[in-house]
Amino acid sequence: MNFLYELKSFFFPKNVLNFDKASPVHPTSRGIPVPTAKMLEGAHSLNLSAEVCPTGAIRIISDSEIQFDYGKCLQCGLCTECSDGKLRDSGFIYTFALHREELKVTYISGRMQKKDFPHNLTPNQELFHSLTKKRGFLYREVAASGNNTVESELNASFNSVFDSEREGVRCVASPKHADAIVFSGPVGKNMSAPLQTAWDVMAEPKALIACGTEAVSGGLFPMGPVPKEPDLYISGDPPRPDVILQGFRLLMGRFSFRFQEALLKILENEK
Repeated sequence: MNFLYELKSFFFPKNVLNFDKASPVHPTSRGIPVPTAKMLEGAHSLNLSAEVCPTGAIRIISDSEIQFDYGKCLQCGLCTECSDGKLRDSGFIYTFALHREELKVTYISGRMQKKDFPHNLTPNQELFHSLTKKRGFLYREVAASGNNTVESELNASFNSVFDSEREGVRCVASPKHADAIVFSGPVGKNMSAPLQTAWDVMAEPKALIACGTEAVSGGLFPMGPVPKEPDLYISGDPPRPDVILQGFRLLMGRFSFRFQEALLKILENEK
């Protein structure tokens, strides 16, 4: 009996993550900053928060309107610390989207203004979706002048908790064997050509995935050239393994998720 129990525990560990039941809010993570009810007093005191933001992710439009580009956000918490209580860490960690503009959010008097984005996939996303929904995909990771934090999280995605291969997602050594390129970093001068080469040798259909804030927007650095508009943007510095894999599941069509819809729902439920 002990042998059978240990065998079952090996193949079906109790701590394995159930992606279908996972929450976009994590209780121990800072997540992205969001306004509080104190924003009704005006945004004039948030100038310091905008100034200390390392990536310029906060833009103050007027005393009542502010914009956050969560594709630039490092989730460092500096803006909330000096916001006089007008910003808070939300714990919302699912900062990924199929379109870059979805990660840009406007708040008026502290209330999120949801934008309506087309639900249609691009032709390439639709084709990739149809081919990978059941079988998963192989990717080649390109470290394009990043700081290796994304690579650490990608490595962790293969452990027994997140188990990337359970979703049919594997990293391969050559782009010739890959269905997608996952790149990290702001694509520095010396890495733009290798990234382009890796992309060019891949057979169609193929997908480009920007993983980490630097890959999405450049982060602290100027954004270098990429082979094409990415098919998936995963923000965070770095994003957690479960966030990365949920983003992959979104691209494969296994996960129904819209960034702004999910964020608005959570903010409204917290009132």
